[in-house]
Amino acid sequence: MSVLFVDNLRFLDTTLRDGEQTPGVSLTPDKKLEIATRLSAIGVDVIEAGSAAASEGERDAIRLIADAGLSSEICTYVRALEADIDFAADMGADSVHLVIPVSDLHMEKKLRKTREQVSAMANAAVEYAKGRGLIVELSGEDASRADQEFLATVFRDGVERGADRLCFCDTVGVLTPE
Repeated sequence: MSVLFVDNLRFLDTTLRDGEQTPGVSLTPDKKLEIATRLSAIGVDVIEAGSAAASEGERDAIRLIADAGLSSEICTYVRALEADIDFAADMGADSVHLVIPVSDLHMEKKLRKTREQVSAMANAAVEYAKGRGLIVELSGEDASRADQEFLATVFRDGVERGADRLCFCDTVGVLTPE
């Protein structure tokens, strides 16, 4: 049996955004701070504190968490929109989880945009976020159903523009061990 050691493995927890999408779950800013404090205490590297563009309450929670002096990096989910990125920077986030739809289905049905338009949006958003002093985690939404050459191009272009990390998202859970 061989053991693989990875020196650059980091844990990004999305409980405060993704977890709150569970039916019946609604967290107050104080409850989010309590959870973030506990996540930081157990060594979670990056805490996705929410989506600053979602609401004033989300912004209050992100600001509260960002101001708490936790050892974890504080991140917020953003779309490829300058307004989302501005909210993240203005709330004191350290980083953005920049999510870009990359499957043809998501680009056509969700964004009503071409590959070229989505690629240009991703590039502009990475550059804008870096210009605002943010760490960028570039995520390919629905990457498991995307054309892998297109995805590779989006990721390569993102890195060239300063993206710090990449994330391959199996958004709808189509990948199985088989």
